[in-house]
Amino acid sequence: MQYISTRGGMQPASFSDILIGGLAPDGGLVIPEAYPRVSGRELNEWRQSSYRELAHAIISRFVTDIPPADLRRLIDKTYTAKIFRSADITPVKPLLDGVWLLGLSNGPTLAFKDIAMQLLGNLFEYVLARSGDYLNILGATSGDTGSSAEYAMLGKRNIQIFMLSPYQKMSPFQTAQMFSLQEPNIFNIAIRGVFDDCQDIVKAVSNDADFKARYHIGTVNSINWARVVAQVVYYFKGYLAVTQDSSQEVSFAVPSGNFGNICAGHIARQMGLPIRRLILATNENNVLDEFFRTGVYRVRPAEQVVKTSSPSMDISKASNFERFIYDAVDRDPAVVRELWRQVDEQGYFDLAATDYFRTIGRFGFVSGSSSHRDRMETIRRIYRETGAIVDTHTADGLKVGLEYREQGVPLICQETALPAKFEESIEAALGRRPDRPPGYDDIEQHSQRFVVMEADAAAVKDYITRLGQV
Repeated sequence: MQYISTRGGMQPASFSDILIGGLAPDGGLVIPEAYPRVSGRELNEWRQSSYRELAHAIISRFVTDIPPADLRRLIDKTYTAKIFRSADITPVKPLLDGVWLLGLSNGPTLAFKDIAMQLLGNLFEYVLARSGDYLNILGATSGDTGSSAEYAMLGKRNIQIFMLSPYQKMSPFQTAQMFSLQEPNIFNIAIRGVFDDCQDIVKAVSNDADFKARYHIGTVNSINWARVVAQVVYYFKGYLAVTQDSSQEVSFAVPSGNFGNICAGHIARQMGLPIRRLILATNENNVLDEFFRTGVYRVRPAEQVVKTSSPSMDISKASNFERFIYDAVDRDPAVVRELWRQVDEQGYFDLAATDYFRTIGRFGFVSGSSSHRDRMETIRRIYRETGAIVDTHTADGLKVGLEYREQGVPLICQETALPAKFEESIEAALGRRPDRPPGYDDIEQHSQRFVVMEADAAAVKDYITRLGQV
């Protein structure tokens, strides 16, 4: 398996070569030269597989330069009942008639990001040990990515992590998860601005080739291909859990901000998984919903990004969206380069009048958006009808997913975080706080360590220069 850039300016490279780098050298995103295909026979053979067995069967098709025994060991080390509080790793539970909840939030930070990030930490450590190299990770988070990355990198040899987050725009629980970590290889930087400012800084630093090479800058954001690959697995897991044979179709409802999670679903579908619909749900920051309805991808300026009660989706620049657009424009890097030139220069591109958009239905995407009132009502409905408490992001996915529910087609809604991470919203909706898993009772009271900076890439570079590994 070789990897290329969505913008066409990178020679084909192996998985290990692109694992740490994040952006491709030409500013694009790495993507396989071709997606591996899975047959119906293989799907049926996987029905009795454990999560680890399924993960190895799928990930090994994308990772062909790590010895199979080593890859198996890394996967087995990652997906354990001790780390994910369930031998099933991603349990699937019936919720409503024909509706299932795919539990992705059993990891150490109670969010779906753990599933990919825990594997990424082990892959990073393995590749660095093999090369004798080190890594300064630079990331950006709107809430869940940061804590997942930091917990995945705790104690990892030859790795330091610098995580940017929007100052005072995460939930108290999310903030405490990150800022209470005292390990010497963890550095939290609170940026005065919104998530997009943080993400812009990461991209600016990554695009400085000299600085990136000198300080061995890597990334754990959802632009990292290994994260997307790891997320592909649970689409297969969810499908196999609710079907009896490979002739059946399912639909997935996915809350989406940066397009990484649902991009994994797109890849699973391209591999041959019988997904009828990929139902994309946004909150009030509905850039992606606008595209799938109109063909216009319009980035919002920072001052127009709305602070909502599903804060991990308060994003207007969906980094992984470029991977999907690459497929949507028939894998033509010249078209991708032109579209992102338009985004850089005028803030949007418009495919509405093109054949690309007229035929976009072949990829199975539909979309919708959810408001604060919608998610509060959804939380109340689910609690009233099932006794289950869902978090605000999962509620966004359920709200839109139920609008697209089809008779006879199982609907799998992704639970993207536990409600304990967003207690204030749950209390507002239900008049009670959700239960917390053991060990998280007083996390907000722990001592916190972080620095506050303006949205300035030069200042972040200086900080890395002073404190990063060299």
